Amino acid sequence: MIIREDDLRGREIAALLTAHLEVMAEHSPPESRHALDLEGLRAPEITFWTAWEDAQLLGCAALKELSPDHGEVKSMHTAPASRGKGVARRLLEHLIAEARQRAYGRLSLETGSMEGFAPARALYSGFGFEYCPPFADYRLDPNSVFMTLALPGIVAPKQS
Repeated sequence: MIIREDDLRGREIAALLTAHLEVMAEHSPPESRHALDLEGLRAPEITFWTAWEDAQLLGCAALKELSPDHGEVKSMHTAPASRGKGVARRLLEHLIAEARQRAYGRLSLETGSMEGFAPARALYSGFGFEYCPPFADYRLDPNSVFMTLALPGIVAPKQS
C-alpha cells in the first residue's frame, strides 16, 4: 500500500468522496453532517492523502490545521472493497505521524454517534483518542461525538 498526497483531481477520488458523502447522508441528518466535498477539501489549511495498491484506490484521509499546535482528522474513508484490510489503520497512522512532524500537541476529530460509525469510533479509541467536548466551531450535537489525542512529548493546547 502506498499513501501519497493527493491534489483531488482524479476521477477515482471524486467517486470515492461522493460515496463518502452518500454514507454520511445515510447515517446523519443534514444539520449534523460535517464531511467536506471536493472544494472544501481543497482549502489551504487541509492536506489530503490517498492510499493505493497498484492502480486501485483503497481509501483517503485529510488533516486540517486548526492552529499551529492542533490538527483535525477529516474525510477518513475506505472503499467498500478494501474494508477490513487495515487501510483506515494505515491512513490514521500516517495522519498521526504527520501531526507529530508538524509538532501538533493535539489531534482531534468529529464522527457520528450512530451505530454505523461504531467501527470508526473503535478505530480511534484503539489509537488512544478519548472523548472530549466539541472543539473549533463544532457545537454539542446528539448525532456527533468528539474525540482527541494528546501527542506525547508535545505540549497539548488547552481544550476550549
